[in-house]
Parts: sequence; structure tokens; C-alpha cells
Amino acid sequence: MSSPCSKSQIQEFKEAFGCIDQDRDGVIKKQDLRETYGQLGKLNVKDEELDEMLNEGKGPINFTVFLALFGEKLNGTDPEDTILAAFKLFHPNCTGFVNKDEFKRLLMNQADKFTAEVDQAFSAGNIDYKSLCYIITHGDEKEES
Repeated sequence: MSSPCSKSQIQEFKEAFGCIDQDRDGVIKKQDLRETYGQLGKLNVKDEELDEMLNEGKGPINFTVFLALFGEKLNGTDPEDTILAAFKLFHPNCTGFVNKDEFKRLLMNQADKFTAEVDQAFSAGNIDYKSLCYIITHGDEKEES
């Protein structure tokens, strides 16, 4: 049986898991989620929201469970909608753009050292996150002549 994820996707999930597993104990718990949200600027996340996320794993969320949850979501739903919803954390006024300096700071401090990938999405001092979501979910399909 083949894995629904490529090796590079698995590596990306491993890095994401490492960012969320704040205490580095190999299991994502409520406090890990709370701290991750806090780093993204959302400080008042309700316990119910965190419990709902954790309950999706139907037990402790180690990397294997984390990978299975995301694998199911990538194969069963439209991940572009999920990514678009995540950007609502960055802009409460729903303009369709997020400040590039703040977003870049978060990417540089909370994830891999992104450069070209992020620079592709910059537009007039802001990031067109709808375009970025399209690139993430469909790839950069534009051919240069």
C-alpha cells in the first residue's frame, strides 16, 4: 500500500509537527496548540476549540497520527479552503492581503527559512494570500515564455 504523501510532503509535515510540538515530547497536547496560536498572535483560544482539534486524533497525537490526519484531509477535502481559512488569523478585516513584513517574520522565525517561495507572493508591500494558497495547492503552473 503506497503512502498518500510524497517524501517531501512527509518532511514538511515533520517540520510542521516540530513547530507545533512546543515542548518537544513527541505528542501534540493542548498547551502545545495554545502556545502555537499565541505565537501567531491569537491569545484567547477557547479550550473547546483546542479540545475539538485534539479529539480528531482519537487519542494522543504523535507524528504518525498527525500525518494520518493531514493525509486524510488532503485526500478528502479541498485543502485550499483550509489554508484560506488559516489566513484569517493574520487579517481580521478580510482584505485578501497580509502585511509582508509580519508574515515574513513569522515564516523566518516559526518555520523553515523561506525566501523565493514567499517573495513570489509579494505584491505592493502585502502578500496576496489567495495567490499563495493557489501555488501551495496547485503548484506554480505558469510557464514563462
